[in-house]
Amino acid sequence: MSLELLQRQSGVEDDGKMGPNTFNAASKFLEIPTRFRAIHFFAQCEHETGHFRSFTENLNYSASGLRATWPNRFNEPTSIEYMRNPQRIANKVYADRMGNGDEASGDGWLFRGRGAIQLTGRFNYQKFSVYVDDHEVMKNPDIVAEKYAFNSAMFFFRQAKIWDICDEGIDEDVIKRVTKAINGGYNGLSDRIERTKKYAGYRWDG
Repeated sequence: MSLELLQRQSGVEDDGKMGPNTFNAASKFLEIPTRFRAIHFFAQCEHETGHFRSFTENLNYSASGLRATWPNRFNEPTSIEYMRNPQRIANKVYADRMGNGDEASGDGWLFRGRGAIQLTGRFNYQKFSVYVDDHEVMKNPDIVAEKYAFNSAMFFFRQAKIWDICDEGIDEDVIKRVTKAINGGYNGLSDRIERTKKYAGYRWDG
């Protein structure tokens, strides 16, 4: 839904496809000033959202998935206890981090990852609410996955100084560095490279 909303805001057909018209119109609407920045931004957003299908973190983990993802937080008994319960999982894994309260506070679930580049944690939601000057973000965090899906991703690029990397070009070394800044590693690198090459082939009307 968020891509269609961005298309409507940008004045193009809301067909849910990120083609050349949407690429240019959305870049102008979001005030992305250069071709390199737009290419990296939409390529990474497309990968992170599963090709613009999901704008809220999926925490529906199996027991083995919990142990593999958070080995320091789940052993075999606790992973079985928490498996397939996204709310409990979020409250546990994000407790006492990023400005969140303890597990019982519910902050982990309330401020779970949302947006095109997952905004996570009470502290980051608070900073973002100031960035967009909208205190509704703290009252209704779901709008980060809807109204502010792409604005929150731009906020992340700014906070993490990723724009500076984007300015260096679109070769594979730069893509790797952008990916690491977002992911902490190189997960999904081949798809990120493919997405970047796709957008690099679009015309730029900026």
